[in-house]
Amino acid sequence: MSADQTMLATTPHGDSATETPFYIPATGTATRPRCTLKYGDTFAIVDSYGDIGASAGGSDGLFHKDTRFLSHLELRVNGQQLLLLGSNLRDDNTLLSIDLTNPDFFVDGKIVLQKDLLHIGRTMFLWHGTAYQRLAVRNHSDKPIELSLSIQFRNDFADLFEVRGLQRARRGTARQEKIGPDRVLLAYQGLDSKMRRSALTFDPPPTELSVEAATYRLVIAAGEMQPLFVAMDCDKPTEQRAAPFFAGLLAVRRELRSATHDATTIETSNEIFNEILCRSSADLQMLMTDTPEGRYPYAGTPWYSTTFGRDGLITALQMLWCDPKVARGVLRRLAAYQAKQTDPLADAQPGKILHEMRSGEMAALREVPFALYYGSVDATPLFVLLVGLYAERTGDLDTVTALWPAVEAALGWIDGLGDPDQDGFVEYRRASELGLANQGWKDSFDAIFHADGTLAEGYIALAEVQGYVYAAKVAIARCARRMRQVETARRLEAEAKDLARRFEAAFWCPELGTYALALDGAKQPCRVRTSNAGHLLFTGIVRADRAAAVSAGLLSPQFFSGWGIRTVAKGEARYNPMSYHNGSVWPHDNALIALGLGRYGFGIAVEQVFKGLFNAASYMELRRLPELFCGFQRQRNRGPTLYPVACSPQAWASAAPFSLIQASLGLEFDPRRGEICLRNPRMPAFLDEVTLRNLQLGSSSVDIKVRRHGEEVSLEMLRSQGHVQVSIVSSP
Repeated sequence: MSADQTMLATTPHGDSATETPFYIPATGTATRPRCTLKYGDTFAIVDSYGDIGASAGGSDGLFHKDTRFLSHLELRVNGQQLLLLGSNLRDDNTLLSIDLTNPDFFVDGKIVLQKDLLHIGRTMFLWHGTAYQRLAVRNHSDKPIELSLSIQFRNDFADLFEVRGLQRARRGTARQEKIGPDRVLLAYQGLDSKMRRSALTFDPPPTELSVEAATYRLVIAAGEMQPLFVAMDCDKPTEQRAAPFFAGLLAVRRELRSATHDATTIETSNEIFNEILCRSSADLQMLMTDTPEGRYPYAGTPWYSTTFGRDGLITALQMLWCDPKVARGVLRRLAAYQAKQTDPLADAQPGKILHEMRSGEMAALREVPFALYYGSVDATPLFVLLVGLYAERTGDLDTVTALWPAVEAALGWIDGLGDPDQDGFVEYRRASELGLANQGWKDSFDAIFHADGTLAEGYIALAEVQGYVYAAKVAIARCARRMRQVETARRLEAEAKDLARRFEAAFWCPELGTYALALDGAKQPCRVRTSNAGHLLFTGIVRADRAAAVSAGLLSPQFFSGWGIRTVAKGEARYNPMSYHNGSVWPHDNALIALGLGRYGFGIAVEQVFKGLFNAASYMELRRLPELFCGFQRQRNRGPTLYPVACSPQAWASAAPFSLIQASLGLEFDPRRGEICLRNPRMPAFLDEVTLRNLQLGSSSVDIKVRRHGEEVSLEMLRSQGHVQVSIVSSP
């Protein structure tokens, strides 16, 4: 994930953080907790009171397509802030509910209204580019209460990169106007010649309305409740009014039920893990966004609520066993935006797969290079890999046939421009100083380094990228055989075999017992112990006799914190448990490693990783695994240490528990034979039972229950529809 924003800072090694042009700063602790809502291309960051921009420490706002459409929204009664009773996000993420009450109100030093007599229920949801709020003001006293309720608002129409801290020399022009007794229009004419509009509609019309506030003079009888509604539109035609509050809320829930009605569900004997799975599932559904090519998992909020190639591909890989429709949407969208020509500012070359897409003003003006940005060395082989795995999981050769030209173009880039010196390894070097210096998943400026801490320079060949290429060619070769392209299959298989041989010779570091992080521009290995080697296990490129050494290293105290595997081993030159990529713990990284450990038959190691992340999630707010957390060693009776600017929710972190289930159960699918097998399943001690319902294979589906009996498991078929067989397979 890209760390976006320029900021002057110095690392312990004397490097300036300005080496990377896009760094996200941690500016301070939020004085109120924040909550995220998302629907489609719109998301909102509000505080625990439901306000926006009313307290310090958060990147609050109502955002739509990389622009902030509301920067301030604050509720006051009689000019004062209210008292918070509680704030709750509905389990499916569709509705935020907040309970507020009044403080003691004084006039001339005397209490005129005691605290806790007014209850204000504040509810909020998003739907089709509109943020809806309902205020239910109830009088719990035995007398009428007269009050003034105000809703203050304003907007800056800041580009998302401005919100993150980038400064701009020039901006467009803004205006505000009343367009009726119940409506205010906030508008901004950008330097990209695009008009952006926020329209706020109040129901009923307020007593007083200005371009900055709506004020209601209310008299509420004893026991009475008065509802007030606010709708905040993003980029809608001025004449278009939002749907009524309750109609919109019903539509949101109806759409969610429709999107999830045929999904595989998981229930276990552990209630805490069930909560983790429910939160992950709800977060993934919230991040899913309807696009012209299909549903796509946006990477995360607040900074990555858009199409990211690598994130979407890895999330789809993690979800492939239980929801292959995610992969279909991801592949179609990325194929549609595959690079067709060379553009150095965008790091685009024919055949490359998109890294990032942005639609804000700064991207349109190319003040940032991310409108359509291709600075990712791994998205292209991951795309090919996902096509091959999707074909194996579903047997959907119609979709694969439609994607085949994109596959051929991607393979052309891998073997051509992706390997500029034609040494057989895919490499990267940014084409523009505005782009990302490092272009693998660890894309911090200081993430790729040598044993002495010096940064790698020149064209860099990352270890895991070679593994992705190997796995992609193996998987797509099998796909080519099914499509009767025998010669293509043979060529790809031979290329994969040759790559594996050369990779072992160039990357294996016997003194470390693992593989080098990368080769630099001088073909010198970066002899650093990192979690990247775990991705190599996932791809299958690792020689069987060396896999045990890699596995043992990853589960050693230098790597394993007790909560998960660190990105960099303790003791390495740039190890820092508080860093973004050099010692922290990333759930998706651990999930892919677990799949790799399972691939090589290291079931005990899978169980250890699974248990660590389960324990970490049990401490997290809402049982939600964040993008990353700090890599400090686990201590008794204490939870993990959070990373201050981690995205939460984050798609590939939310998908991690599903990968862990797959790794633990050893799930494999063969749609041609109608078979599902559990290869060497081993369930962790905190799970006695796992029930999978509506597990699909082609047009068939099954419900199964897996039970743990010590180190063994048993399988029970609960329901079967169509022609499908499920079995447990033991193999060495």
